[in-house]
Amino acid sequence: MKGCFFLGARHEPAFEIREMKFKPLAPKEVLIKVCACGVCGTDVHIYKGEEGSAAVNPPVVLGHEFAGIVQEVGSEVTVTKPGDHVSLDPNMYCGICRPCRMGKKQNCENLFALGVNANGGFAEYAVCPESQCFKINNDIDFEVAAMSEPLACVIHGIDLAEIKSGQTVAVIGTGAIGFLMMQVAKLRGASTVIMCAVDDAKCELAKELGADYAINSKSENLVQMIREYSRADGADVVIECVGNPIATEQAFQIAGKGARVVLFSVPNPKETYELKLFDVFKKELTIVGSLINPDTHQRAVNLINSGRIEIKKLITQVYDIEHLEEAIKCQMSLESIKAVSYTHLRAHETGAY
Repeated sequence: MKGCFFLGARHEPAFEIREMKFKPLAPKEVLIKVCACGVCGTDVHIYKGEEGSAAVNPPVVLGHEFAGIVQEVGSEVTVTKPGDHVSLDPNMYCGICRPCRMGKKQNCENLFALGVNANGGFAEYAVCPESQCFKINNDIDFEVAAMSEPLACVIHGIDLAEIKSGQTVAVIGTGAIGFLMMQVAKLRGASTVIMCAVDDAKCELAKELGADYAINSKSENLVQMIREYSRADGADVVIECVGNPIATEQAFQIAGKGARVVLFSVPNPKETYELKLFDVFKKELTIVGSLINPDTHQRAVNLINSGRIEIKKLITQVYDIEHLEEAIKCQMSLESIKAVSYTHLRAHETGAY
């Protein structure tokens, strides 16, 4: 049983394959054969030595977007059974801190996350609480099932966007999150969804996946095109999915009067943006942040099981865990939409698991 351990941002090498030994399962634990694990922007931040969703204390197996097959279950596990295909919600909350008791568990002061501060999915096997396992239909590819966690985060962001039927929604960023945002915004009832990209290939994929319009902001006037496509002074809802000051500035530029701006992305903790306060006042903007996936993982699984979300086309690179550092560097490039690491994925594809 091998795992790819993160040894620290300043350690050379940053990752090392090690044998993993597991204690006998606790009564409510489940042993998962990991079949696929997505590389997330949070993994990139951790790799760079930046802050993740929770404290990272190497050595630890990263990877919080994963799916696999249940191998064994503890004595008090009642729903999950061996052979089940599952995706994992990595985030666990204490339930007793003030944010938890105020209905804001995503702000839990004792947040504990698989693949962040506990061993996660960049391994052949993982041990998880049954409460974090969500059954995926057996005909869903594991690399698609692994996208349940980012989709759950997207659903939380869409909830905060409060999209109303008939509104115009602009999504900035054509990584996996941006493409998922666009699709869920359409399902939520937006009459027009506009994708803001930085190259023509991403624009074409955006339209293929259902965007009404796609704008290459490097070659087109973004503000002018948004006004033309929205037939108004700007979008009703803007969702920023890039995480840098340029994209943030664009979000406020294309927001129409009374718009809601969702800053969804995970930026560098030191990034700042000088907000023009008079614009917020004059437009009467609502600005919202979005953090992880409180109580939305089951909804994400339901959408994936229904086949109403296109995910397969977002997975652009696949690596084995021995090449995890290469996968993370790939995820940092503009060419990648979503890089996925696998261990037993190929066995599933041949039906020989």
